[in-house]
Amino acid sequence: MLLRLPTSLSEARRCLADGAVPVGGATLVWAQWQRDGFPEQAVSLRRLPEATVVDAQTLGAAVLLHQVDERVPEVLRRAAASIGTGAVRRTATVGGNIVGSTLRCLLPPALVLDARATVMDGDGPYEAELAEVVAKRPLMLDIRWRSPLVSGYYKAPGEAGGPPPLVVATAVHAEKDGGRRLLTAVRDSGEVLSGSVPATADAGRVLDALEGTALGGLPGEARDVVRREVADVLGRADA
Repeated sequence: MLLRLPTSLSEARRCLADGAVPVGGATLVWAQWQRDGFPEQAVSLRRLPEATVVDAQTLGAAVLLHQVDERVPEVLRRAAASIGTGAVRRTATVGGNIVGSTLRCLLPPALVLDARATVMDGDGPYEAELAEVVAKRPLMLDIRWRSPLVSGYYKAPGEAGGPPPLVVATAVHAEKDGGRRLLTAVRDSGEVLSGSVPATADAGRVLDALEGTALGGLPGEARDVVRREVADVLGRADA
């Protein structure tokens, strides 16, 4: 297998045109390739500047999970720190988790940050909704988001090899009209659901409004965790 390491977008486009398969950090695909056979060519973005950015509003797809630090919002940082073991986080990438993984621990945080992805096909880079990224699994270059006022992240304890643990991500954003909006996303039993409601000063009304979103169909225990996490992030937004 030939591993190609483009250093420019034009090189990356040529790799895709030649049929190179994205490899990410190889934590997800290596076992599959050992079982089913290796592709002739693979492409890694670890030398592509556009895919290795870490700043207050952008996170590159080739960034390793252990490199996700205080430059990004709390919800993303805590999510990355909760994935796998230290050895996994030193190898696995942001793009691999969102696009290649079935667990997608970073997807709920990205949703509550109202993030969009920059992806690439044979015609070049373009911006895409996260739903499109998950469904079509293109080559992702980065995610970009709106900076929240506050954010929070909870991940239930889980066992290796067991079902995906509950994940609850929350964020409060300032709106152009001077109001605020609460975004909440939950991974429950492998399914990711989200809701968005005005973040008024009345926490009870906010929680009641969430019941009218997709999150209202969650089982009781998960809904209790959502209510607790939402109350916490609203309290910090008002502090």
